[in-house]
Amino acid sequence: MKKKAFKERFIDYILITVGSLIYAVGIALFLDPNDLAPGGVSGIAIIINHFIQPVNVGIIIVVLNIPIMIIGVIKFGFRFLLSSIYAVAVSSAAMEILGRTVGAVTDDKLLAAVAGGALQAIGIGIVFRAGATTGGTDIIVRVLRQKFRYLKTGTFFLFVDGIIIVISGIVFKNINVALYAALSLTVYMAVFNSVLYGGDSARLVYIISPAKDKIAERIMSELDAGATVLDGKGAYTGQKKEVLMIVLRMRALPEARDIVREEDKKAFMIVTRATSVFGEGFKSHDEEDL
Repeated sequence: MKKKAFKERFIDYILITVGSLIYAVGIALFLDPNDLAPGGVSGIAIIINHFIQPVNVGIIIVVLNIPIMIIGVIKFGFRFLLSSIYAVAVSSAAMEILGRTVGAVTDDKLLAAVAGGALQAIGIGIVFRAGATTGGTDIIVRVLRQKFRYLKTGTFFLFVDGIIIVISGIVFKNINVALYAALSLTVYMAVFNSVLYGGDSARLVYIISPAKDKIAERIMSELDAGATVLDGKGAYTGQKKEVLMIVLRMRALPEARDIVREEDKKAFMIVTRATSVFGEGFKSHDEEDL
């Protein structure tokens, strides 16, 4: 990973702190008190805690993380280790304190599954974007992500966490608990992908219109977006056409549609999702894959 300036590292650690605390709230106040193990080391810790009640979940998470952290050092180096150790320390300490002083804020497993999954996803997503992990399966997933770069981080989490949910259903001997945990995982996946990739959300737009020059001029000036003209040819008529290709942030799409509508109501406009965009105005080519 590229080296970061002190200011960037400082901001990263603020984000790691915030993300770790949010993650801890989701576990300590919603999931753990309701025996919901939605996956990851936290899910394994909740299952283990079922057998050794006196030991808090936060302590179990620390113990489980030791061998996994060693793998992290080998694969990613000490800089990654320090930020991840910090995230684990903050989240585990917060879980310990919240678990002993606050406890469950609801005994409704449905609410606990939804709120806990969402908070856990927001927390881990923030920590990931800051270049760290909360330990456990997060590190394993990052290792796998290096080998299978064509698969999204969320896909790996879904596989690993799904196995843990099945185990939790067996351990707690309650199919409802497993189903609530699965619901929590579903919420987690949706929110996690939104936090991790939401900032990169963009739309790839193709426009075919006689007024393409005017449309391109307005989009470049009013939306501060680039445009490219592609050579095309009608399959039926054989007539040559020029196609306008534009990449826009999601928030700029309604304005782009207004411009096209105002310039040519008969324009042919295709909008598709661009999950990752690299270059000026979007992600840097040096940015680490998540």
